[in-house]
Amino acid sequence: MDARRRLAVISAHICSTGSGFHQPRLQPVSVSGSSSGSDADQGKSLNGACVFCRIIRGESPAFKLYEDDACLCILDSNPLSRGHSLIIPKSHFSSLDATPPSVIAAMCSKVPLISSAIVKATGSDSFNLLVNNGAAAGQVIFHTHIHIIPRKEQDCLWASEAIPEIRPRSFQTS
Repeated sequence: MDARRRLAVISAHICSTGSGFHQPRLQPVSVSGSSSGSDADQGKSLNGACVFCRIIRGESPAFKLYEDDACLCILDSNPLSRGHSLIIPKSHFSSLDATPPSVIAAMCSKVPLISSAIVKATGSDSFNLLVNNGAAAGQVIFHTHIHIIPRKEQDCLWASEAIPEIRPRSFQTS
């Protein structure tokens, strides 16, 4: 399926039916056309134990939003918001600093297309673009990936965005 057409139908899969949060049914991902070289030629081969590598090989289920020779975009299986998606390279690299600049460029070049489709499909105001690089930064799956997290005004997704409690008048300064 053409990449733009796939993004056009995304709203049917991301948007909830009614007021509840609806996570689409996950399906095995089929790997379409391979890149010009083998995975080993690109840097590192796919890792048998890595969940993203299993998704890329079609061995584990995921809901695919976008795919090309260099990367794959899937819905996050544990989303922070409706439409939370991940862009992952098709070659295994454990962290951003281990990923060649050309692979990072390929992933980042898809952000405008994918994020605008996700924002439109979810009725969001904006999105966060996030990379957790290393365990101390919250990286859980050690395969480079970029999060696209759709946001709505005042969704208070991060603790720092919570509306501060109103202090009693006696504690307020003038």
